[in-house]
Amino acid sequence: MSRRNLIKGSALALGAGAAVLTGAKPASAGDKIVWRMQALWGAGTTPQIYEEKFVKRVADLTDGNFEIKLFAGGQLVPNAQAFDAVRSGAFQMMKTFDGYAAGKIPAFGFTSTVPFGFPDPDQFEAWFYELGGLEMAREAYAPAGLTYIAPTVYGEEPIHSKVPLKSLADFKGKKGRFVGLASSVMGDMGVSVAPLPTSEVYSALDKGLIDLADRGDIKANFEQGLAEVAKYIILPGVHQPTTATSYVANTAAYGALPEQYKQALAVAAREVSSSLRQNIMVSNVEYLQKFKDAGVEIITLDQDDIAQGRKTAVESWRKATKGNELATRVLETQMSYMRQLGLLA
Repeated sequence: MSRRNLIKGSALALGAGAAVLTGAKPASAGDKIVWRMQALWGAGTTPQIYEEKFVKRVADLTDGNFEIKLFAGGQLVPNAQAFDAVRSGAFQMMKTFDGYAAGKIPAFGFTSTVPFGFPDPDQFEAWFYELGGLEMAREAYAPAGLTYIAPTVYGEEPIHSKVPLKSLADFKGKKGRFVGLASSVMGDMGVSVAPLPTSEVYSALDKGLIDLADRGDIKANFEQGLAEVAKYIILPGVHQPTTATSYVANTAAYGALPEQYKQALAVAAREVSSSLRQNIMVSNVEYLQKFKDAGVEIITLDQDDIAQGRKTAVESWRKATKGNELATRVLETQMSYMRQLGLLA
């Protein structure tokens, strides 16, 4: 993308928020509004197909008057720059994984995934919608001039390994790729962590630079050829037992939307969350079999071992808050719910 076009896009985006900034009359339902959104995913991938469903649903709910032009990951700016691009108004919206920015904003480590945390995605989604998680995620984004709209919650991501790992003790001393809060927790459990970009996971495993890696969901990992470079899958994915990616918008642009359009974003986001989760549940069965057919061994960790690992992870969680008040509050609400579920004593 040229610098001229990026500046032009910034001007358009900031113009969309001008009503909020200047006190002018905001848009009304029925007004035509066009946004641009960059997702995390490559074109043609299953998650990107569901982002296409999301923008179509928003258009349907607004009689075609709220159009979101969708771009694949990296198509407008590199994914790592999307946070700053949206906050500056270069485009209005992104799909992101909060954990990428957990080093700067500690609360994001817990709004993206909790290693050894909720084993059921419905539990994680319930925390967002029933126990104040949505409001706390919005509180975390607000100082940056960004508005958290809603999460997309789905299940575990597997660990791919070049060596058999039959217990948590076997992870100690291994080299592994993890990001976000998982990098801290797995590091405390003895893994030498390399926070590589997703695009480098295949080559790092292939060259033996790492022994194991988190990358994505089971289907996506098969499609990217991980069966060729790692002959073991470790389940459940304790480093990321449940996952939340998020829709995040420029606050000025979001504030200028009619209430009907804001509601359309919320409704479409929650519908996509459940439909993608169900799609992944079905595809996991199919693609685990494809991994087996390719000669990959599936290793299932013992539940007692996982429960003990969760107790150990608590100290890593607390350390990851860095004493931040909001991050601590987020964690305490999650741990309270885990106690109610019997996951913590």
